[in-house]
Amino acid sequence: MVNIRELDPSASPLDYYGSELRRLREEARLKQGALGGIIFCTGSLIGQIETARKVPTRDFSERVDAALGTGGVFSRLVGLVLRSQLPTWFQAYAEMEAKAAYISSYQAQLVYGLLQTKAYARAVLGVRTDGDLDAKVAARMERQRILDRENPPLMWVVMSEAVLHQEIGGREVMRNQLAHLLDLQGREWVKVQILPFEAGAHAGLPGSFNLLRFDDDPDLVYTEDFVQGHMTANPQALREGSLRYDHLQAAALSVKDSAERIARVMEERYGHHPVPDGRAMA
Repeated sequence: MVNIRELDPSASPLDYYGSELRRLREEARLKQGALGGIIFCTGSLIGQIETARKVPTRDFSERVDAALGTGGVFSRLVGLVLRSQLPTWFQAYAEMEAKAAYISSYQAQLVYGLLQTKAYARAVLGVRTDGDLDAKVAARMERQRILDRENPPLMWVVMSEAVLHQEIGGREVMRNQLAHLLDLQGREWVKVQILPFEAGAHAGLPGSFNLLRFDDDPDLVYTEDFVQGHMTANPQALREGSLRYDHLQAAALSVKDSAERIARVMEERYGHHPVPDGRAMA
């Protein structure tokens, strides 16, 4: 006998999603297995999502909308659900990030989240995580949807060259991540600069930070420590952040030279090299 867990739809976006999925499925007179068969998944997965034990993906939501003829209800809800999977302290930043007209980021250790591949994000988030890793990766990928909007934010990212050499997830993951950075350079609203090792001491030594600029709201500066993030519109903090970022851009390689540095590291460090017995090593 199926154990039906009663949900409080107001408890969370995930609970609301699950209760609506159950309600609309039952209105369509479909059992979980029947709906699963239509959208190419198991009835068990339908049950887990209906009871808020599993986080739905965007692909799942789009297939459910098509199967139940909901007019896009679940495709709209899933964005809220995935955002709720972000750390509580990060959710406010993600909301402001999605509204920003211009994003400036300096990254000392990792590729900026909006530019990460799924495999790289999984390796980063998998180091220390509680709960559903798949849901956390999906939430990070959901943030990247702002880059595909009709009017995406202008984004300028300066990264330490150390980011290219810090092997996250293995050689193949890194090669694909660096290739992704090169592909993104083809978008006119995304620019990446590499701060080379030869720059020596620089304005970014205190750590990574982001600057968000808006059409109608006050600008923000965002930093993180090992516990949580900090976001402020304090004029002095904005002045200091903007000045540091200007110095970092000036010390970094040009966009063109940065692409060449990324390509060189990709091939020399993560390319396909022969091993002594003549086989290729990925």
